[in-house]
Amino acid sequence: MRRTELDAATALATGMTLAVHARTSPDHPAIVSDAGDRSFDELNRRTNQLVRALRARGVGPGDGVALLCANRPEFVEVYGATMRGGLRFTPINWHLTGDEAGYIVENCEARVFFADARFAEAAVGAARHARAGTLLVSLAGEIPGFERYDDLLAGQAPDDLEDPVRGTQMLYTSGTTGRSKGVHRKKASPLQGGQVTETLTHRAYRDVNLCTGPLYHAAPLAFSLSVPLLYGATVVLMDKWNPHETLERIERYGVTHTHMVPTMFHRMLSLPDDVRRAHDLSSLRVVLHGAAPCPVPVKQALIEWLGPVVYEYYAATEGWGSFVTSETWLERPGTVGKPDPERVDIRDDDGRSLAPGEIGRIFLRAPDDDTRFAYFKDDAKTEGSYDPERRYFTLGDMGYLDEDGYLFLCDRSADVIISGGVNIYPAEVDAVLLTHPAVGDACAIGVPDDEWGESVWAVVEPAAGHEPSDALAAELLDHVRGRLAHYKCPRGVDFADALPRLDSGKIQRRKVRDPYWKGRDKRI
Repeated sequence: MRRTELDAATALATGMTLAVHARTSPDHPAIVSDAGDRSFDELNRRTNQLVRALRARGVGPGDGVALLCANRPEFVEVYGATMRGGLRFTPINWHLTGDEAGYIVENCEARVFFADARFAEAAVGAARHARAGTLLVSLAGEIPGFERYDDLLAGQAPDDLEDPVRGTQMLYTSGTTGRSKGVHRKKASPLQGGQVTETLTHRAYRDVNLCTGPLYHAAPLAFSLSVPLLYGATVVLMDKWNPHETLERIERYGVTHTHMVPTMFHRMLSLPDDVRRAHDLSSLRVVLHGAAPCPVPVKQALIEWLGPVVYEYYAATEGWGSFVTSETWLERPGTVGKPDPERVDIRDDDGRSLAPGEIGRIFLRAPDDDTRFAYFKDDAKTEGSYDPERRYFTLGDMGYLDEDGYLFLCDRSADVIISGGVNIYPAEVDAVLLTHPAVGDACAIGVPDDEWGESVWAVVEPAAGHEPSDALAAELLDHVRGRLAHYKCPRGVDFADALPRLDSGKIQRRKVRDPYWKGRDKRI
């Protein structure tokens, strides 16, 4: 397929949209990063070279590719090559140990394992788990036993492919319990919902998307890379997030779109007023968030600061739920949107649909075609996620629909605290704690209680300038008691230097909770 013959529809169907932008605006920046930049033409040419290099090694449609890499141009090149080479793309969390990463390399049946030399130790450990004959390739430096990326590309033709094939993704879940699992689809899943698609649309060669999170995570990969490049926008990659640098980059690059998580909002809002006022953020049109519940006071303050440019979705790697604008959210604070009536069902433990206002497990409608997900090589986990009719699936989240059909989240079922037979949702306690100026982060958990089964306890990361003390703990308890029903209030407060979070922004409550249950055979 020669560049002059490539139309937009064919490009989208074969993963060749970069080629369209390379033809239309070759010198326009596609990727801007601390590790180097790429124009659309440079990115397209290197992507073509990589597909040809892999084909020369016998790697073709249907084969798996694993990638352990920071936010840098080579990540985008490998991703682009899989999308036009018919390959199955699996990015790996670079925080994992070698054995943990190796499990994914082996489990996803990778024919090729690309690794950033920055994570050489983990890469070498992971490579020990790779299947015999797996091609090992090092990016941005050398790794013992790995072939250099630039050597792999050398001598390959950069012109557009004659026979591109659309690839797929297989991302691995966070793995809050047990081993993470690959979310597999026979066919790539499109963005769902006209409103969200319209909101995320970028103006070609004029818009700029700031990628604040690691590209191995589903949300940044979709909303801060795939979608903007599809439309011809520039993507600015952050290597590591911090609030001040975020404001600086928005102003410097005229950022129009970005995706963040609620903990980022809280930390930006905690910056001194003079720091926030020092930056011009007027270019922003879309600040998208999801993945973790956002406390109502935090989101209200963010909209007051930035204006009605904040949009929220409820979704996961497995599927799509709902979407809400700032205007609608302000009318119904806390909602994650009004899903289509057939898309969401709230059910009790026996699988019965619940009435409006009743809290239960959230089930999402599954597609009827090849975009339906399964957990790779784990039929039991797949079956456990779907209802008996296999029409709906659940992510384990709890919530309710109001009388008008708007969806509200409470917590994950695994995190619900059951005290005296009453369900308490820790995210509600977190949200109140976060309104206190001395709280940088908060995590409510259930701890053993011989009388009530569990009682509520708070673990708090103090904000900058505040030190842990008995007096502060008492102040925080009084703060919550004045705002929540007594049975929801923590019985005590502990302090931590830093709370464990997934890169999606979700607190790892299990890691916070486990020490309190040590020595017990099971939770009461």
